[in-house]
Amino acid sequence: MDRTSIFGLFAFIPLLFYLVIIIFGMYFIVRTIKYMNVKTKLDQERNQKLDSLIKVLQDQKDLRKE
Repeated sequence: MDRTSIFGLFAFIPLLFYLVIIIFGMYFIVRTIKYMNVKTKLDQERNQKLDSLIKVLQDQKDLRKE
């Protein structure tokens, strides 16, 4: 291998570095969006359960007053 081919290989290192950063960024964004979707769904389910619990507690409180 002569020196020009070695320097040619070194020219691709920054391109590969930037490509890896871009791919990691896209992967991170996709995983974050998927996580947020799952979290939103679980939060909605939790809020529904809390609403039903509050309703039951209020009903019990109303029964005690009567």
